[in-house]
Amino acid sequence: MSFQQGVSGLTAAGRNLEVIGNNVANASTVGAKVSRAEFADIYARAVSGGANNIGIGVSLAAVTQQFSQGSISSTDNPLDLAINGGGFFQLKDLNGTLQYSRNGQLQVDRNGYIANSQGSRLLGYPANDQGTLVPGQAQPLTLPTSGIKPSVTGNVALELNLDARAKVTNDPAVTPVIDFNDAKTYNSATSVNIYDTKGQEVALTYFFQKSAPDTWSVYAAANGVTVNPDGNGDPLPISSFTFPSDGSAPINPDDATLPFDLVSFDVPATSNAQGAVTEPIPGIEIDLSSITQYGAIFGVTNVTQDGFPPGQLSTIAIQPNGIVLATYSSGQSTPIGQVELATFRNVQGLRPLGGNVWGATYDSGDPVLGTPGSGNLGIIQSGAVEESNVDLTSELVNMMVAQRIYQANAQTIKTQDSVLQTLVNLR
Repeated sequence: MSFQQGVSGLTAAGRNLEVIGNNVANASTVGAKVSRAEFADIYARAVSGGANNIGIGVSLAAVTQQFSQGSISSTDNPLDLAINGGGFFQLKDLNGTLQYSRNGQLQVDRNGYIANSQGSRLLGYPANDQGTLVPGQAQPLTLPTSGIKPSVTGNVALELNLDARAKVTNDPAVTPVIDFNDAKTYNSATSVNIYDTKGQEVALTYFFQKSAPDTWSVYAAANGVTVNPDGNGDPLPISSFTFPSDGSAPINPDDATLPFDLVSFDVPATSNAQGAVTEPIPGIEIDLSSITQYGAIFGVTNVTQDGFPPGQLSTIAIQPNGIVLATYSSGQSTPIGQVELATFRNVQGLRPLGGNVWGATYDSGDPVLGTPGSGNLGIIQSGAVEESNVDLTSELVNMMVAQRIYQANAQTIKTQDSVLQTLVNLR
């Protein structure tokens, strides 16, 4: 009599229960993937073969993981990441071992690296000091500890309308031809805050004086000090222009477009209201090409400048394409890196390492690298995690089935024992 079939059935059912138990235990593990026990029947080899071979049991062929998408749930941590689609986060542990994971529960370690709870660091492309991403070999991503440096203003653009009905305020017989403290000597004025080389705020005011029909002059003062003065310190215009008869964009007397975006000047060093010395601001380019002269009251619709003060890191946001965006107290945002994802031709060939990470093997093949959203890689959702794809209801049903199979195999052994006992009693 053979007990082998029943014994192998008991062993297989027990291993199946172990796999199901592991699935149930990880039903709430972020990034965990459900496992499946796969079995194969066993037949004794015979030289002559034959059609009446009876199997001798079952064996556990493999335990495979199913990498289907898990549900995504929101969290309050902006560094929590979920991959919606294919791909794995790349992590490097403290020993330099490369790991792959779907668990995006991340935080910042004591050295400023983005890492998981085991200390493995997230890999991606760094950004240089200008905020430009540098693709190439992925490196552990770090968050900046210092703030952003100030940027001196280099370009100012004005979009406004000068009232075509305004009277001429230029009087050549009066010296100076304009007095910033006397509104009767100019028609309109507008201000914009710009920044010097140290990031200190400078109030730059433009004064528009109508010198003749369809002809205007522009003067400027920075922190109340005249820009572009003459030898006597009296204001000189930083630009003069005329309008066509329809009041649209300014033109030169020869009907050529004026290069207003090329006007440059230096803001003199002065003391501002806070007592700080304002540093020179060289080479500001003023774009006046969007000025019009229509029969409507003076109105400013847009003023822009490209300088900004220094700032400290306030928030971190990770975009769907993996770019890590730092926002500073000055209102500026700049990329500090980009997450790189990896995928494999045979993801089931990955070797589980524990701690919600896998390692590459010969069966999985080499990793295919890319940025989120490219190729067949998924996008990243910040402030969220991917839940386990374990279906608890199915696992409980599978558990009951495995239990019955175990009982049935035990019954075959009991029956074999009863038959053998009958044979023994024939003596």
